[in-house]
Order: sequence, then structure tokens, then C-alpha cells
Amino acid sequence: MHQRNRPKHSRGDGRLAELDLLRFIAALAVVAFHYLVAYASVWGDRPAALFPAVAPVAGLGILGVELFFVISGFVILMTVWGRGLGAFARSRLVRLYPAYWISLGAVAALYGLTGATALDPKLSTGGYLVNATMFQRLVQVGDASGVYWSLWAELRFYLLISILVIAGVTYGRVLAFCGVWLAAAVGAELLGNEIVNEVVMPRYAPYFVAGMALYLIHQRGSAWLPWLYVVAGYGISIHSALERVHGRIKVAGFKNMPVTDTGVIITITLVFGVMALVALGLLRLPPTRALTALGATTYPLYLFHGVVAVALIPALTGTLPPWAVATVTTLAALLLSYLVHTFAERPIQRLLKPRARRQTAATPGIQVEKASVP
Repeated sequence: MHQRNRPKHSRGDGRLAELDLLRFIAALAVVAFHYLVAYASVWGDRPAALFPAVAPVAGLGILGVELFFVISGFVILMTVWGRGLGAFARSRLVRLYPAYWISLGAVAALYGLTGATALDPKLSTGGYLVNATMFQRLVQVGDASGVYWSLWAELRFYLLISILVIAGVTYGRVLAFCGVWLAAAVGAELLGNEIVNEVVMPRYAPYFVAGMALYLIHQRGSAWLPWLYVVAGYGISIHSALERVHGRIKVAGFKNMPVTDTGVIITITLVFGVMALVALGLLRLPPTRALTALGATTYPLYLFHGVVAVALIPALTGTLPPWAVATVTTLAALLLSYLVHTFAERPIQRLLKPRARRQTAATPGIQVEKASVP
């Protein structure tokens, strides 16, 4: 591969330290949203009433997933560049499923072996087995954990980008792919057909497309068409984010989801602005063990923080003040996530991907970003 096709500042093993930090911030934002705003059944009370000073900001943590989606567009395009479909499929299988299966087992054990009722998905054994495929939404089976919804969006993104991988990833083909997908997303939003929406994902496509366009800018430098996709994605994302937050407010009420439109617009603007700085190389962090550890524990934290909340918050409530309960639970979720990654996820991944390692080692000049997106 020519020098001009390499990422401009991927370092060492291909990780971008700034993305490790951003992934961790996104995961913490989701944790804050759930712990301080959303998990009423876990607390036995409305969390926004328990944490009124921070609820308006914590509520914006619902958009942490949107940051994950932009990062995913960036990282997955980096991952597929110069790789075949088989290598891409193996990398996604190894990355997504080990921690997911462990978390699924933890959810099943929590509700099968204890008296926990908060956030209970009320699934049969068959329902849990279907969840093990990660395609449960395709057959209209409920998610075992509420956070699994975003993985279905990720899987559909992988299926769509597989078309690009089969055709062969080039700068021009990525531009064409992004343009067609963005146009299809706008058309699907106007059409309102459920089947088309499932395939095209009009509410999430702008984040993935913007991330891919930002990677092109990161790889090749600024050009008008990638920036056009970023700006268009930003505009559509504002609409999508407002619709998602409005839907939450409609269900819970503004008192219990005290998030303003201004807050949503500022948050999405920050997401796109920070990712633009990464793409331009203006936000660069030296790789450290701490940042690598944060990036590595992000996915387990996303998957396991709900289980930890259900197990600890009801037990600690009444014994400790709400702030202490939230702090202890967050620290426990972080510790569990690190342990899961270190002693379960990483060993399983090593067993599953020897061929992927050999391929990367045998291909000089290709740096593969190790994705950690939910």
C-alpha cells in the first residue's frame, strides 16, 4: 500500500489514544444517564429527583451512543481498508461476541438465581439463546439488556459496509458509498417504511457516514466532498438526536428527563467538533497504558453497568446516601469491566484470532485500529 494510503498518525499497534479516551467518555456518559436519570425501577424512585443538580447534564449522556456511532464509522473504515471480507468478519466476531456472551450469561444468572426484578427482560431460556446470536431484534425477540439495542445498529452497519468490502475499499468507492447511504437515509425518513428503515437506519446513518468521511479526511486530508458529508451528517444528526430525546421526554416527562433542545444541539456539536479535531490531527494524545486500559474496558463497561446497578443499588439504597451509592456502583462497574476484559475477554480473543494476527503482521504498512465500540 502506498504511503499516501496510510493513516496519518496511527501509532504503534494502530491505536489512536485520543479515540480510547473518547470511547471511555462516551461509555461514562451512558452510565451517568442510566444511573442518574433513567434507572427509576432500580432506585425505586426517579433518579432525577435524587440528583437534581446534575440530572440536566447527566440526561445528555443518552447521546453517548451517538458518539460511539461516529467513532465506529471512523474506526471500522480504518479496519476494513486493505482487508477482505473474511478478515473483516473474523475481526468483528472476535471483537463483539466474547464480552457480549459473558454479559448475557451475567444477565441470565442475575434474574435466574436471585430475586432481582428491576430491568428484568422476562425472557425464556429460548429467548436468551436467541439473544446469544445478537440478531434477536431481527426475529422480534426482546433484548436481554437494554444496551443491546445499539449492537443491532452496529451489526447492520457491518452488513452494509460489507458491500463496500466486497467491491474493494478505495477512496472513490467510500465517497460513493457514503453519498448513496446518506441519500437513502433521507429518502427512508421521508418514506417512513419500517422495512426500509431497518435496512437504511435513517436515524443512525448520519453518524456512521460522518465518521467514515472524517476518516477519509484523517487519511487523505481535507476535501470538499468528505466535509460536505460531515456537515450533512451533522445537520441530520441534530434532527435525529432531538427526536430521540423528545421520545424519552414524552415517556418519562420533562421533570424526570430534564434535557433541553439547546443542550442536545450543543452536545451533538461537541461530538462532531471533537471528532473533526481528531480527523485533522489537532487532537492528539500520546499513547499510554492508562489510555489503552480505558479504551479496552469501554465495551465491557457498556455491557455490564446495568447488571452491576441492579445488583448493588437496591442493596445499598437506605444504607448510604444516593451520591455514595452512585459512586460505589460506578467504581464497581469499572472494576468488573477491567476484570472481565483482562481475565475473560482478552484471553478468549487471543484464542480466536491467531490468523488475524498473522495477517496483520504479514502486511507491512497497514495499521489496524482495534475497535472498542458498542
